[in-house]
Amino acid sequence: MNAAPADQIRLLDVQALDLRLAQLAHKRDGLPEHAEIASLTKELAQLRDLLVAAQTEEGDCAREQTKAEQDVDQVRQRAVRDQQRLDSGAVTSPKDLENLQRELVSLAKRQGDLEDVVLEVMERRESAQERVAELTERTGAVQAKHDDATSRRDAAQGGLDDEAASVTKEREVVAGSVPADLMKLYEKIRGQQGGVGAAKLFQRRCEGCRLELNITELNEVRAAAPGTVVRCENCRRILVRTSESGL
Repeated sequence: MNAAPADQIRLLDVQALDLRLAQLAHKRDGLPEHAEIASLTKELAQLRDLLVAAQTEEGDCAREQTKAEQDVDQVRQRAVRDQQRLDSGAVTSPKDLENLQRELVSLAKRQGDLEDVVLEVMERRESAQERVAELTERTGAVQAKHDDATSRRDAAQGGLDDEAASVTKEREVVAGSVPADLMKLYEKIRGQQGGVGAAKLFQRRCEGCRLELNITELNEVRAAAPGTVVRCENCRRILVRTSESGL
């Protein structure tokens, strides 16, 4: 393949822009905020699970407390009715009076037991409420950190994306001035060689593979016409000659 020396040198400009785009993409993918956000996201998920569990426990305790208080109230009302019957004098049979008094004693004990249950449930509910409050505060704090990290990441990505857009436009202009067949070869090699399709021959060394050309290879490059597109024998990249090639 033949291409004007100036076109081959412009190919190095395209390569430099492609490397810059690759660097920007790598920097974008490697922003420290990515790992920070991933860690905070995991922590948030764990805290939210704990919060849901604590809220569920608090809700269960609330229902249990309501039921226990209703049981206490039912026993209390029954005791009040029995005491009223006893005080009214309507019950005259000694056996009935004895049974009524025995029931009042039993109801008093039952009420005491149920009130103990209420207190126990209230203590558990209070503990659950404190846990909910603690987890809500912790979740909010981690969410704030997550939001801050996301904002910083978005700002950093925005700056990198703006630069990448600018470099892409510049590449389009430069690549548009390179012959299509030369660009096609460059793109093919670039895809095969880790993003580097053209390299400068600098002081007899290929800057693509960093290997110095042997005497035979140098003689072949020296003998090639200026418009001949030469390739590195080691990495097969397009080898661009300049005044610094050491030929």
